[in-house]
Amino acid sequence: MQFLRRIQTAAHDSFKDIFRGLQYRNYRYYFWGQSVSLIGTWIQNIALSWLVYRLTGSALMLGTVVFALHIPSLVFTPLAGVMADRWNRRKTIIVTQLMAMLIAFVLSYLVFTDNISVEWIIFLALLNGFFLAFDTPFRQAFVQEMITRPSDLGNAIALNSTLYNLARFVGPPLGGILITLVGEGWCFFINGLSFFAVVVALMAIKTEQKTQHRNQGSVGLQLVEGFRYAWGFRSIKVLLVLLFFCGLFGMPFQALLPVFASDILGGGAGMLGILTGSLGAGALTGALFLASQKSLMVIPALTYRSALLFASGLAVFSLSPFQWLSMAALAATGFGMIILFNATNTLLQSIADEDKRGRIVSMYSISFMGITPLGSLAAGAIADTFGVPVTVFAFSIICLASALFFGKRVKLVIISLARKKRIQQYAN
Repeated sequence: MQFLRRIQTAAHDSFKDIFRGLQYRNYRYYFWGQSVSLIGTWIQNIALSWLVYRLTGSALMLGTVVFALHIPSLVFTPLAGVMADRWNRRKTIIVTQLMAMLIAFVLSYLVFTDNISVEWIIFLALLNGFFLAFDTPFRQAFVQEMITRPSDLGNAIALNSTLYNLARFVGPPLGGILITLVGEGWCFFINGLSFFAVVVALMAIKTEQKTQHRNQGSVGLQLVEGFRYAWGFRSIKVLLVLLFFCGLFGMPFQALLPVFASDILGGGAGMLGILTGSLGAGALTGALFLASQKSLMVIPALTYRSALLFASGLAVFSLSPFQWLSMAALAATGFGMIILFNATNTLLQSIADEDKRGRIVSMYSISFMGITPLGSLAAGAIADTFGVPVTVFAFSIICLASALFFGKRVKLVIISLARKKRIQQYAN
């Protein structure tokens, strides 16, 4: 009995460690609002990619739509990073979420009235991408306003990822079913409705705006200052280089999943949902694993190992002719991918000075989202010439090389974390 009690206690403590970010009232509101909205987002994502492939049958057009959605991040995210250090983050996020809601409803209307076209999809993807370019750095920096203890920041970032990937696990299979039963238009409409949850949650959150005292100097000067700071800080620079290569060459495979589902594995919208769900299941597991880590000092080495797993899983997936192997490879890819990108986010926010956090987060967003459209466009063009499997395999080898590059420089990040920890202890 004593042994069973010990196991029960350990399990309870472990559960509390994983979800300790939920002890903050504001973060709880944000978490539950996002939990509804993100499922809607993934339903829309799967419906949009399937709609594009159904209309065109082209890998290049799949890559083009992803390019349109994310290219505004490359252009506007640096500016958004400066603004995230100057504007009210909560109010700005409410505006971006309302705009995304409106775009979802417009998409559903165009499908219902049979006026949808690839040109409309590309235009709305560009518009959505513009608001997303502002939304992402503001949301990433806003987490720090809701979490009052720095030691819990990494856990909250990991919980955000857990939520995102739980939605990735649930949303795509549900989207695949909805596409089959009622069509893409209802998927877009459901996503539009889901935004009400996060908007209401954001309105209920009450925080002090911590960035008002930094409204000094021109936007251009602050932008240049942020880039100089990142480039001159070696540990931040090596993290951003790793993100750059994995974002440019690693993430575009997601735009090509409809081709794998239909042409390589012989499935349909349901298979696309299963593949995306497998990726989400691995990512969800990885996010929970990252959230359970109690010490920041283990995160740099974990980042290196996850980068290796991400590249290896992607290589296996690219060459797999079997559904079961593709699902397993995607689960491994998702596990490595989510730890890689969220661990680097945690490390960057932990190392960076508070007055430059918004700008550093914007550089993270560029590497994670802004660079990806260029890779997606390139992947679509190369895939039309050399085939999808060869393209994804070649990109996975580049990701593997970038992981090995980072592995030789992990100690730089560990040293920076230790130094920041000593400074915080001295300040307290």
